[in-house]
Amino acid sequence: MELTLWTYEGPPHVGAMRIATSMEGVHYLLHAPQGDTYADLLFTMIERRGRRPPVTYTTFQARDLGGDTAELVKKNIREAVERFKPKTLLVGESCTAELIQDQPGSLASGMGFNLPIISLELPAYSKKENWGASETFYQLVRGLLKTKVTDNHKHSPNAWREEGRRPKVNLLGPSLLGFRCRDDVLEIQKILAQHGIDVNVVAPLGADPSDLIRLIDADINVCLYPEIAETTCAWIERNFGIPFSRIVPIGIGATKDFLKEIHELLGMENTNPYESEQESKLSWYSKSVDSNYLTGKRVFIFGDGTHALAAARIAKEELGFEVVGLGTYSREMARSVRSAAKELGLEALITNDYLEVEKAIKESAPELVLGTQMERHSAKRLGIPCAVISTPMHVQDVPARYSPQMGWEGANVIFDCWVHPLMMGLEEHLIGMFRHDFEFTDGHQSHLGHIDKNDDKAKEASPNHFFNKIESDPSNENPIWTIEGQEELSKIPFFVRGKIKKNTEKYARETGCKKIDSETLYDAKAHFST
Repeated sequence: MELTLWTYEGPPHVGAMRIATSMEGVHYLLHAPQGDTYADLLFTMIERRGRRPPVTYTTFQARDLGGDTAELVKKNIREAVERFKPKTLLVGESCTAELIQDQPGSLASGMGFNLPIISLELPAYSKKENWGASETFYQLVRGLLKTKVTDNHKHSPNAWREEGRRPKVNLLGPSLLGFRCRDDVLEIQKILAQHGIDVNVVAPLGADPSDLIRLIDADINVCLYPEIAETTCAWIERNFGIPFSRIVPIGIGATKDFLKEIHELLGMENTNPYESEQESKLSWYSKSVDSNYLTGKRVFIFGDGTHALAAARIAKEELGFEVVGLGTYSREMARSVRSAAKELGLEALITNDYLEVEKAIKESAPELVLGTQMERHSAKRLGIPCAVISTPMHVQDVPARYSPQMGWEGANVIFDCWVHPLMMGLEEHLIGMFRHDFEFTDGHQSHLGHIDKNDDKAKEASPNHFFNKIESDPSNENPIWTIEGQEELSKIPFFVRGKIKKNTEKYARETGCKKIDSETLYDAKAHFST
């Protein structure tokens, strides 16, 4: 175990809380000490919800450990059931309470309540938040549907045709504290409706326990977020024969493939091959003259498995970027990310250490970072444009407006979010070029943030200062930059300056050059251009 300032995922009980809060009629009894009740803030602050999560904490304190904490659990369970009258009760424990071994699930099951009680065993010291959400959703579905499992259950995805109705699907995986889940659901519902496909149940977001029982009425399951729903989809397929989709519709190509897969599973004909050109501007822009500005831009990608994989495909196939780094903190999806990275000629970065990710960004010298809230901070320190594509996120990444990631409109949103930082990077460069002009003598600032010209600490934190600060320590293995060399380097666009600096120092070391001036800089440029 190690201490860290930031973390990509919380403990698994936070994942369980996400499922409970996403649903209606579900209450979560969490055996936890007073300090583990912080998770409420995630929903009220980040999701900006007007009500607290449906969670009751036992909130035992140190002095309670000398008494009967099991009786405290039973008291809180009884009060929660009487007060909230849930349709289903989840019972679990936080990482700290796990050490006490009170077994709150067993205690609740023995109290004689006439409602489904789902006992959650979430190993807090070996698993993380997304796994906890996945396991909780799986245990809920399994607990409510296990009585309906039969040995001779038969299912046909084409039954809709025989019954004279429209096909219907379940959308599984969206939850609170997911990345744009609310809007993704609306976009996919709209697209499916245009193709004559109805949605039977959306879960866990907005569902109640009775909706989970209706999951087996659908023709197929759509697994929108594998981190959350794949385990559940696989269980339903094994026990009820209901197939599920594997393609996540993020990006033009993936949305086309998704629709093709859905139509094939349902035995339907996909009738509109030109739909993407009518619905999304990304396809048009990728063919336009203006898109030449983006071709070959170096991009570093890090996030949850689903969004990192989608971003890599969009970057390479739809925007013509060069992917110079790909990684994830989702160890459950590490194999898929490693496979995608191998196809790009890269070694995947699988880590939950944000400092390791920052180091990888610095070494790969990208012109754009696509990552989480933490990569946004790292990119800001390095002076590189960044777009957030994945949780963990800040409140600014939970827009009040309609802003999906999936489907045709999602492709438009992605295009805006990724391209605009690069365009603003060009503005940053122009401001840097003309910073000595009389119009800029008052310290004109760009989109990267206002810096007081008299504030030395602010100047040190500025992106330009990062790139202009040249290591000139003779004991350092890097050659010394002359004043002339520094001035020449400062004329290079900030978003590639780090790469140029790194290559020039490499060239100087290889040629035995101890000092770097403007001539060395251009010699290095010629060397790496051949």
